[in-house]
Formats: sequence, structure tokens, C-alpha cells
Amino acid sequence: MKKVYPDARAALEGALFDGMTIMSGGFGLCGIPENLIDALVESGVKGLTVISNNAGVDGYGLGKLLDTRQIRKMVSSYVGENKTFAQQYLSGELELEFNPQGTLAERIRAGGAGIPAFYTKTGVGTLVAEGKEIREFEGERYVMETALKADLSIVKAWKGDTEGNLVFRKTARNFNPMMATAGKLTVAEVEELVEPGQIDPDQIHTPGIFVQRIIQGRNYEKRIEQRTTRKRA
Repeated sequence: MKKVYPDARAALEGALFDGMTIMSGGFGLCGIPENLIDALVESGVKGLTVISNNAGVDGYGLGKLLDTRQIRKMVSSYVGENKTFAQQYLSGELELEFNPQGTLAERIRAGGAGIPAFYTKTGVGTLVAEGKEIREFEGERYVMETALKADLSIVKAWKGDTEGNLVFRKTARNFNPMMATAGKLTVAEVEELVEPGQIDPDQIHTPGIFVQRIIQGRNYEKRIEQRTTRKRA
């Protein structure tokens, strides 16, 4: 099966529909699928539920989909960098399912592993646990969290081959690899696309079996979410 597509628009063709659930990889602005997000904006698909660690920043990353009102609901763990997100949430336009960061990561991993639910101590006794099953194990209380899956996962890797094997760099490994396993369809964009055999098997983070479509990404901005500097001596 040919997995390589000429561009992001072609890679998403036939995969989009209103009201779908999309997982979008990255951590902050690190390792986000910039090309695929732009293609989603261009497509006009709407009513989206987006599962992502964060909602980008104003005018960049997933923030572009918020600007166009294409997102109906966010499932996230950190949303503090986006004023548009805050405005839409506080006005009732945008629904939010908030998760502790480790819980979000494990819910996605569970979805990819075929585990329907699990118990964690994180969030017990807080708003996070409201309405959820609580059980006691060895004298400790745990809250049950359900797995997350998506109609589409879009991820961004540093390097990949034409069979879909992916290598992520540093912080980009926080959510991208597990999201690649939890989508009915996974589309990856890479900074460098090589032929099979050109990646050391020991360096592969996501095996190609999880990736159905792949593109060579272009024109990456790689913005810094918060630039912190000190004055020169």
C-alpha cells in the first residue's frame, strides 16, 4: 500500500467529516503537525472534537482552528496560552474536557493499546473526579478514567520512511507516538522522508504499522511558546 502523499491536503482527502474527533500531536508548540493543521483549516471541516495537550496559541497551531470556529470541544491538559480559547470557553462557544497531563497521556495510550479504562489516584477528591467511578485498592482511593480514541490522528515526526516508521526528537515524543496508535487513521508529516532501511531499527519510536499516510512537511516555523531571556552582562 502506497503511504506517501504529495501534500497535506491530499493526505487528508476522504478522511474528514463534520463532527469528527481528531488527535493532534505535539507539546506546547513543539512537534506540532503544522502542515496538517493548515490543511484542516483550509478544508472547512467543522464541529470538531480535538484531543491535544494544548490548544496552541493565538493565530498559530490549533489556535488557527479556534480562530475559524471549527473546534466544538477540546480535550486537553493545558490551555493557558490562548486568549481566543479562553474567550470562547467563557462565552459557552467551546466545550472543554480538562485532564491532568499524565492522565491525558495514559488515556491516549490506553486507547491505542485496546484498554477501555484504568484507575488512577490523580484527581481523586477534585473536580476532575466528579461523576466518575471511585474504587478503593489497598486502602487508597482511585478514579476510573476511560480510554481516548480518534477518527483521525495527525502527528509530526523528525524523520520517517516511506513505510511510515517514525523517529521523534526530544519533547516531540511526549504525545505524538501514543496518538499515532490511537487513531482509526493516522497521518504523519515529517521533516525528513527517507527510504526503508535508512533508519536504524533501534531508533524507531513508532512502527509503520500504525501509520497509514505520510507526507514530507514544508516551511516549518517552529515558534517558541514563551521566550525567556536574561540581560547580557
